[in-house]
Amino acid sequence: MSTRRGKKQGQGNAGGNGGDDAGHGQALGATIQRLRKAYNLSLGELSEQSGVAKSIISQIERNETNPTLSTVVRLSRALDTTVDEVLRGETKSLFIEHQTKSGVPMLESQDGLCKLAIAGPLNLVDFFQWYDFHAKPKGELISNPHPPGTVEHLYLVTGELEVTTGGETKTLKHGEALRFRADVPHKIVNVGQGEAHAVMMLALRQFGAI
Repeated sequence: MSTRRGKKQGQGNAGGNGGDDAGHGQALGATIQRLRKAYNLSLGELSEQSGVAKSIISQIERNETNPTLSTVVRLSRALDTTVDEVLRGETKSLFIEHQTKSGVPMLESQDGLCKLAIAGPLNLVDFFQWYDFHAKPKGELISNPHPPGTVEHLYLVTGELEVTTGGETKTLKHGEALRFRADVPHKIVNVGQGEAHAVMMLALRQFGAI
């Protein structure tokens, strides 16, 4: 779903005590209404799905009341979002994170000839890992097995690479893509005359699992 923001309500809510900070009020009302309409839900339908009274939802959308946290939780679940996203405020930027060049983590191969910039979010490394890979001529990136079921996706932007996984070896040229099992020992070698540049993504077994 898309990003959302939040507002509040205090009296007459379904379940829960304690109101939220009034500063989020208008943003919450606008967010609840925007998401409800995006799902083509009437006030009555959202009331049925969330367990929050129709009159209370209407008051929230009109900024006439501050909801309890329990009410925000019920509405968030019914609208397929999180409480945190709802309460962020409508004016929050849609940009989630900006890492400057110095803030992007870098890894290096044992021979010092390969470098990997960690382009993916660090909080999701247990699900997928995304790297920008550069290797000088004869550079080798040797990797131990990743968790069972891990698949590595490699797209070669420039250069020529030799990829070995288990006992099999393939040569990859620029503009080509390769997907291979990465739950066995594997290595990537730059066999070309110049620097090789590739985009690398690892999809771990848990990725997309229910």
